[in-house]
Amino acid sequence: MTDITINFSRFYDRACQRKGGESAMLARLPKVSSVTQLEQLEDRDVLATITRCIFRAGFVWRIIEAKWPGFEEAFKGFVPLYWQQVPPEVLEELSKDERIVRNQQKINTVPANARMIVEVSEEYGSFGKFLAQWPSSRQAELLHYLKKNGSRLGGVTPQYVLRELGWDGFIMSNDVVTALTNYKLIDASPTSQKGLKQAQNAFNHWHEQTQLPYSHLSRILSYSVGK
Repeated sequence: MTDITINFSRFYDRACQRKGGESAMLARLPKVSSVTQLEQLEDRDVLATITRCIFRAGFVWRIIEAKWPGFEEAFKGFVPLYWQQVPPEVLEELSKDERIVRNQQKINTVPANARMIVEVSEEYGSFGKFLAQWPSSRQAELLHYLKKNGSRLGGVTPQYVLRELGWDGFIMSNDVVTALTNYKLIDASPTSQKGLKQAQNAFNHWHEQTQLPYSHLSRILSYSVGK
């Protein structure tokens, strides 16, 4: 493994060159929510975001986005307290509902993820408050928690969930993995615990070095490679 003390400036400078200058590159960086904004997240919005990311996985994103108002109607606003104990016949009816993408396996994730959200909320007050207290320096552990306690929350799906909720974290996109691999910062599968911890070590170092948000570090790293 290469020493993680590699200076992030080489990725930053490369990203600026590839994206038409520093201002243009910075304008593309994702927004990161404050602790207060995370604490104000409603549990129904968390369940909706999880469900949207699950349905987009392995599918054409624009189709899910175009149909999303229908999803909101079909799933009655994604209230976790309702969906955690929804009758099986409701799920069966959804598999015939033309307002959504009728994938029974993905539909069945909603009750399981609703239960996870409700259980977390009972302990922390809300899922947003749970996220607000979890440090970005331990993202690999948070991803493990979501995979263990949720449904179909493995791979990069939970990383996109966290990004859309505004939580500050990295995404192991193809370009990010390429950059990490090129500099021998990971030598394990990027979805394995070993690979995630290796990536975590690199991002922790770069965050200490630059004080940039993890989401920005991740996006800049992706801009330093690829097309």
